[in-house]
Parts: sequence; C-alpha cells; structure tokens
Amino acid sequence: MRSLPFFGLFLLIVCGPGCSSTPRHLVLAPIGPPPGLSLETSNPGSLLVFSALDPSPDFNASPYRYRHTDYQVYSADGTNLVHTVCNDTGKAAGGPSRVELPAGRYQVVARANGYGPVTVPVVIRAGQVTTLHLEGSHWWPRTSPIFEANPVRLPGGQIVGWPVLASDAGKP
Repeated sequence: MRSLPFFGLFLLIVCGPGCSSTPRHLVLAPIGPPPGLSLETSNPGSLLVFSALDPSPDFNASPYRYRHTDYQVYSADGTNLVHTVCNDTGKAAGGPSRVELPAGRYQVVARANGYGPVTVPVVIRAGQVTTLHLEGSHWWPRTSPIFEANPVRLPGGQIVGWPVLASDAGKP
C-alpha cells in the first residue's frame, strides 16, 4: 500500500511535464458581417465581440452584472495595434461594447471561453456590424440562415460568426 502513493508521485514527476500540454493560441477563419446590403456606405462599420466572460469579481459593480473580457484590434497583417477595447458597456444587463471602425480588414485577439486567446481575422463593411461569439453560450435556431453559410466555428463546434463572403475575399 505504501508503494502506490510513491509510484503515483514518481509517475507525476516523470510523465507530468511530458503528458501535459500548454494551451495553443487558436487562429480562426475570417469572419464578416452577414450577407446583405450596407445600410449607409458613408458610415463606418461596427465590431461587436462577445468575448469570454471575465471571471474576476468587480466589487464596484452590481452582483448580477457580468463583464466580457477586453480585447485588441490589430491591422490586417497583425503588426499594428489599432484599438484596445474595454469590453464593458457599464450597463446592468451586461453585453459587449460596440466599436466603430473604418471599412477594411483587421485581426481581433480576444479570449474565447474554454480556449484562451484566439486570433480572428475580420472584415468590416461600411454600415454593417461584424459580430464574434466567443463566449460559447450563444444559441442559434436550426432555421437560421447561418447554417447554410458554413459558419466559422471553434474546435468544439460552437459557432463564432459568419464566414467572409467571396466578394470580400480579395479586398484589402
């Protein structure tokens, strides 16, 4: 009986570092707004990121309020930081902050629930909203047209958003 705990400790020391893995940083396929016409081409587009919920308590907030984790928006090539987003509207109902961006391509680095940091290339179109669901709790009705569009998903199958349209594929 005494050798069993020693043997378990021995396996933990010998196999522990080799058996554990460090979390990978996921890079997803590009996401854009749902298909449709732009409302106003002169206006900037918007980005709405439902990032993972912040597990840290906020002792200055209502106990029933949740907060999405902050994220960064980078240039299309990922080299220049465009915007750091405090992803909290400050409202009791919670929800992420909507960010206006000029039309174009960007990379979003945010936390996905259960996956850690992920990089998501996004397309922003004038007058439209590009939405990312990284919180892992959004439910899509089976009749939603997103299922016909081959949506971008996390490895566990959760839908993150609309794939980039072929018409947006070659745009800068």
